[in-house]
Amino acid sequence: MLTFVSMTIKTIEHNFMSKLFSPLTIKNVTLKNRIVVSPMCQYSSVDGFANDWHLVHLGSRAVGGAGLIFTEATAVSPEGRISPDDLGIWKDEHIPGLKRITGFIHQNGSIAGIQLAHAGRKASTASPWKGAKQVDSVNGGWKTVAPSPIGFKPDDTPPVELDNAGIQKVIVDFKSAAQRALSAGFKVIEVHAAHGYLIHEFLSPLSNHRADNYGGSFANRTRLLREVIASVQSVWSKENPLFVRISASDWTDEGWTLNDSVALATVLKSLGVDLIDCSSGGNSATVRIPLGPGYQVPFAEAVRKSGILTGAVGLITSAEQAEAIVAEGKADAVFFAREILRNPYFPLQGAQQLGDEIEWAVQYVRAKPVK
Repeated sequence: MLTFVSMTIKTIEHNFMSKLFSPLTIKNVTLKNRIVVSPMCQYSSVDGFANDWHLVHLGSRAVGGAGLIFTEATAVSPEGRISPDDLGIWKDEHIPGLKRITGFIHQNGSIAGIQLAHAGRKASTASPWKGAKQVDSVNGGWKTVAPSPIGFKPDDTPPVELDNAGIQKVIVDFKSAAQRALSAGFKVIEVHAAHGYLIHEFLSPLSNHRADNYGGSFANRTRLLREVIASVQSVWSKENPLFVRISASDWTDEGWTLNDSVALATVLKSLGVDLIDCSSGGNSATVRIPLGPGYQVPFAEAVRKSGILTGAVGLITSAEQAEAIVAEGKADAVFFAREILRNPYFPLQGAQQLGDEIEWAVQYVRAKPVK
């Protein structure tokens, strides 16, 4: 059996015309292609539980042929949710619903990943279609926490500054969530350290004005992330990959910069992180980001020069565009968000456009275009 599998993989690699649809092996996990479904909030949970929406949403992307499929930002604690409607993994009761989803994803040839997150000062916010404003305690909200008592928006209620006990609770919450993720069958964890949420808030001088061991210097501002990684690794399988999503730039010289991200990449690589998912922004309500096709790809390319695998994100909408990113060595994988919301079967169609032959679910083979 082992010989047969090895021969099959070699044949597939030899036949691929594109880099995008070639396998990517990280530790003991092999992604069948370099297309990753980004974590995208669905705001469809009650008390953090996964339900039929999550099964259909994530499962359809597995049928659609993506190599790796991430859950939305999954809260490690109730107070770590972005909204009251977020997915969670802060209690054992969440495991069965998530396990049903990972089982379906793996049965259909994709890899299931989970993004572990704490929203920090951007927590307790209403879902987009409910107004996207801070929710007070009268309406089901809660007190937010952050490295410093600075609100994300001027009219936000300032968050509570985390003391040492609060910081240690966050670290333990990530560890417990990682243990549950393993029990739920996930094969990849991504620690969310981007988009102005708690860990990013500690990284960035815009939101971290502390004068203790968690503020000031680069080493101090990165301390929480390093401690979270160590806590996750203490329970996560050494055979399974560990990713970190960062905002590679705050898009202002006063904040976290690309140079900081490159320096952080060297640190994370030394800690055993396997891939950095390079996004940007989210920690300032006033910065205007110059959006355009592939606008964040240069971040992935710069960080990759540190010798660590990277994922590129940001207005990537075609197979040809993604192929160029990977083939030119700008990133090792491409994370799709809005495009794969629009079209769950983007990978199947993209392979056809690039001249590659990939496996379809047997239930859908009758719809496969004839060459």
